[in-house]
Amino acid sequence: MSCSGVSSPRQSFVSPMVPFSGTILGGLAPGEMLLIQGSVPTDVDRFQVDLTCGSSVSPRADVAFHLNPRVKKKCVVCNSLVQERWGREEIHKVMPLRPGEAFEMLILVLSHQYKVAVNGAHLVEYKHRVDLRRVDTLLIQGKVHIQTIAVLPSQTAVLRPEPQSRSPNTAPALCSKGDLMVPFRADIDKGLSPGRSITIRGRTTPNAQSLCLNLEVGGTSNIALHLNPRLKEQTFSRNSFLFNCWGPEETEIQDFPLGPDQYFEMIVQVDLGQFRVALNGSHQFSYKHRVQDLSCINALQVSGDLRLEEKLEHSFIM
Repeated sequence: MSCSGVSSPRQSFVSPMVPFSGTILGGLAPGEMLLIQGSVPTDVDRFQVDLTCGSSVSPRADVAFHLNPRVKKKCVVCNSLVQERWGREEIHKVMPLRPGEAFEMLILVLSHQYKVAVNGAHLVEYKHRVDLRRVDTLLIQGKVHIQTIAVLPSQTAVLRPEPQSRSPNTAPALCSKGDLMVPFRADIDKGLSPGRSITIRGRTTPNAQSLCLNLEVGGTSNIALHLNPRLKEQTFSRNSFLFNCWGPEETEIQDFPLGPDQYFEMIVQVDLGQFRVALNGSHQFSYKHRVQDLSCINALQVSGDLRLEEKLEHSFIM
């Protein structure tokens, strides 16, 4: 049995009824993934995906990982249930799901945590509170429609068709002059143009105070886009440095999206008249171009209290 866009799942369920309970044959091992493809109804409130230790109802089986998207409240709650007692909730103010729309969720299993992505964007990560070797059951409940569930062995790729505008309007090639050590610098092949995007994945340090991302005009001191999240001040500064002078700073933001020792995925989307910046799948703000010739923006510089991580694509999204 094959799943759409998936090569060689070791186990799969097609069009299961919800509530769903299924045994994961052989349990889960680090490097494996759970793929869930489905949609949420227009009247969605919440649903949950649970990785449990058996399926006992009385006493209730331990829940190693409880993933609870609360769509109306625009947050995702994670927790564990041990000996019929819930632990401390982890509440993430992100919500990539939209009522009436399809979604694809990937849960990457690591030796010390789970990482969850929805529609190709990082959503949450959750450190193990229950021994991974005990997990053998998947439960799905709530207002959700499921098309496919697949257990993917380590190194399996989830393939998506290339966009028709692959050249030149997709993410620009980044040519690094070194490894992923911070401060990091890379050339942007052929500069920027509308439709392109740059994705930065990393983790803030435990005592992080400030990060910096610059999109620079090669051969000059000009910075077309300066992004400066300041964790201590809870502000997200945007600016440009042109003709040896900083312009007016923009800081307005609804909720500050970063904390210390936190994994993040930042996407800078290039539009015709502006940059759009998203963090962990949630749009944060737009910034109008102050450099009109986008093709001359041909360098990326990242610095501050963070470490860059390898792209998730090479490990579980391609």
